[in-house]
Amino acid sequence: MSTKNVYVDVHVIQTVPPSNINRDDTGSPKTAQYGGVTRARISSQSWKKAIRTYFKREINSDRFVGIRSLKIVEYLADKIQNINTSTNREEALKLANTVLNNARVTTKDDKMKALFFISPVQAEKLAQAAVEGVTNQKNLQAILNDNPSVDIALFGRMVANDPTLNEDASAQVAHAISTHAVHTEFDFFTATDDLAPEDNAGAGMLGTVEFNSSTLYRYANVAAHELKRQLNDDSDATVDALKLFIESFAKSMPTGKVNTFANQTLPQAIIVTLRTDRPINLVTAFEAPVKSDSGYVEGSIEKLKVEFKNVLKFVDKPQYTFTIGVDGIGEEQENFNALIDKFAESASALLQ
Repeated sequence: MSTKNVYVDVHVIQTVPPSNINRDDTGSPKTAQYGGVTRARISSQSWKKAIRTYFKREINSDRFVGIRSLKIVEYLADKIQNINTSTNREEALKLANTVLNNARVTTKDDKMKALFFISPVQAEKLAQAAVEGVTNQKNLQAILNDNPSVDIALFGRMVANDPTLNEDASAQVAHAISTHAVHTEFDFFTATDDLAPEDNAGAGMLGTVEFNSSTLYRYANVAAHELKRQLNDDSDATVDALKLFIESFAKSMPTGKVNTFANQTLPQAIIVTLRTDRPINLVTAFEAPVKSDSGYVEGSIEKLKVEFKNVLKFVDKPQYTFTIGVDGIGEEQENFNALIDKFAESASALLQ
């Protein structure tokens, strides 16, 4: 079976103990107003960073992980010197600046003017072009538009001074919010000075840290047909990338204050769908906040199930639905590996 458009939706219910995963400029846990109450919020950027870190840790491959930095000139200079070992550092930096500028990527003082996202394959080819003295803008931009790493394809790239170098993101990650109202709390802490005299009973340091605890609804989607196009129409590579995206979305965790709170939890429920009409965010299930004095996970899962069925009044039924911890919807799987295997089999059929 084949289709023009294929969308992957990932819905997660995950409870988090006292924590400050993602804080604002004052150090407070981020929040949002939704349904008339204050919710815990984890920004999409925070979880995207966690996903890319998971990529780096689990899949050490140039195909999956790009480099996003202000120091791309130095990064290219290193590669230029590896290609031509007789090139000194000053010459390598000059070649790196020149090849980037000729591709209409602005640099100043051996640095990018803005963070730039480049795949290792693109960097190798650009360094080779610099050594060979390629100056043609069209050819250099072709290098930067071909062979994106999976994280560039998923999360996109913006180049302000030349939109032709932009890479549209094939993935969307929502801000995670709590399914219920939250209240920020304060932890007053003290630290003792190990070398303080015995007659000094005072603390060496004291302060406060803000935190909350919550049951989160997390959502992301991928336009799999667009990802396939970005990956040179390679169906197998696309399915591998989708598998890793689902795994990293489910198992990654932003690291804000993690040493303080050790909030290393995993999802309590996950729904993965393959759709051919459009992606669907089910956060509307929680517009009316869950209320409970005996935990929020069970109530959150039930509201998610109801909303999953309600949206079928407006959209087509998903081609495939795989779940863990959610009965009565799609095909419930025994464990995460079984879900990934079933997903891969079905996605492969749709993306042929």
